[in-house]
Amino acid sequence: MTKYEVIIFWSKEDEAFIAEIPELKGCMAHGNTPDEALKEVSVMAEEWLELAKENDWEIPQPKGRLMYA
Repeated sequence: MTKYEVIIFWSKEDEAFIAEIPELKGCMAHGNTPDEALKEVSVMAEEWLELAKENDWEIPQPKGRLMYA
């Protein structure tokens, strides 16, 4: 598991839990339960980081808890 903040929420439209890592642009996944969504986004984060390394993309440092308002 990465050390990036993960936000998990219920999407009525998708009828699923969505897990998102805001610091990794576009990195999100869904699942039938919060745990399933978390497992799936962990896999996506590893793939995102691998792709970033392969393409010399800037990889943001984990900032911990982000504040949104």
